[in-house]
Amino acid sequence: MDRKIRILIGKVGLDGHDRGAKVIAAAFRDAGFEVIYAGLRQTPESMVEAALQEDVDAIGVSILSGAHMTIFPRIKKLMDEKGVNDILLFGGGIIPQNDIDELNKLGIGKLFTPGATTTETVEYVKDWVKENRKN
Repeated sequence: MDRKIRILIGKVGLDGHDRGAKVIAAAFRDAGFEVIYAGLRQTPESMVEAALQEDVDAIGVSILSGAHMTIFPRIKKLMDEKGVNDILLFGGGIIPQNDIDELNKLGIGKLFTPGATTTETVEYVKDWVKENRKN
């Protein structure tokens, strides 16, 4: 890969628990990624707009609020409307397996739940970008 992988990490909605998102952002930074941390209380619109402005390879969203079945489909819909099909949308949080399966069917990437390691998250994004980045 010619350039570093750029990733946008943020919390969407009213969920104010950002420790996990900050840990993941640090893990990606430590792995050599360029990390843009959007912080708390983002909207689906602000995340997609930031992803476009920052020319990222991936968007990582942390959700602990239970709003995953609204937030992820909304972000995906906005990405589709803007023709953004070369950016990975993935995330993590407290998400039941049935919901993960439904979200994956909509085209959302892997959703990491408690117990997942930062290494497996980093490797997943690296592998996805290697296979899907348009140079």
